[in-house]
Order: sequence, then C-alpha cells, then structure tokens
Amino acid sequence: MGKVILYIHGKDGSPEEAEYYKPLFGEYEVIGFDYASQTPWEAEEEFPRLFDDLCGTCESVTVIANSIGAFFTMSALVNKKIERAYFISPVVDMEKLIRNMMQWANVTEDELRKQKEIPTSFGETLSWEYLCYVKEHPIVWATPTHILYGEKDNLTSYEMVAEFVAQIKATLTVMKNGEH
Repeated sequence: MGKVILYIHGKDGSPEEAEYYKPLFGEYEVIGFDYASQTPWEAEEEFPRLFDDLCGTCESVTVIANSIGAFFTMSALVNKKIERAYFISPVVDMEKLIRNMMQWANVTEDELRKQKEIPTSFGETLSWEYLCYVKEHPIVWATPTHILYGEKDNLTSYEMVAEFVAQIKATLTVMKNGEH
C-alpha cells in the first residue's frame, strides 16, 4: 500500500467521517479508524493493533484526528511511524480537562478519590482511575503536527493549546468563531 490518511474520530464520531477528507487528499487512500476504546489504557491496547492491520505495509501514514481521538492517538500511537498529524480541536492536556470538569461539577479531588466515579450534569462521568492514569502517563509527542483550533472551543482553552503547540513545535491555525 502507498500513502494513507488515517482518520481517527472523536467522541460520538464515526470512521465514516473519513469520507469528508477523500476529495482533499486525492493521492492518498483515506481510511476511517474504527475503534471502541473509551480510555487511554484501552486505546494503548487497541490502537497499535488496528494501526498495524491497516497501515503495516504503507509507504507513508498521515493521521487526521479529532478531539479525544487526537489524545488517544498521542497516547497509543507515539511509537508508530506517522509522517505527520493534523489535529482538529485536540484534547492536548487531559489532566487539565478533567480538573476543569471537576471545577464545573464542583467536585473535589478527595470526593472523586472516595467515590471513584461521579456523574456530572453535563453528561460526563468523572473517574478517579482516569485522572490517576493521565497524571502517571504524560503525553510525549514528536510527530510533525498541524492543529486546527476553534476560537470558541469550550473544552480546551487557547492557552492550553498554545502551550502544547510551543512544546511540540506544531503549527496552529485558529478558526474564527469555531467551536469544539
């Protein structure tokens, strides 16, 4: 196989979203990454196997990943041969995001540690196991990366993205009035 674009969707997304990118990358085979992982430790089990099955013999792999799909990509595919990555509204600091959600839900670290999981009014369940995992497994990403960030992203602050961009030397495009 030659050049491949691997599209990795975000929460509630689907691999069929890869169809959108086919006209933009005519010289590439565009493949939607169909995964079931809900946590980074599940992604670390599932993603490398799927990547090898889909891209093991590819000449070149480019990843397009959206939101938590970008976070899972950085968590699970860091050791894979990826030529470059395009991240759309990426979750770049899961620990900060979880801590922000704890503030929004008025949940302390002690409460979360004691209760293990706490559902929120905004549809997310806070998890002590998840928070501990991301604290113990920081992202280390060195693949050349381009980031598209929505100016009105309600999950990831501009400061968080800008810090990540500086850290990995990525390029950043801010979409005016764009959202997560």
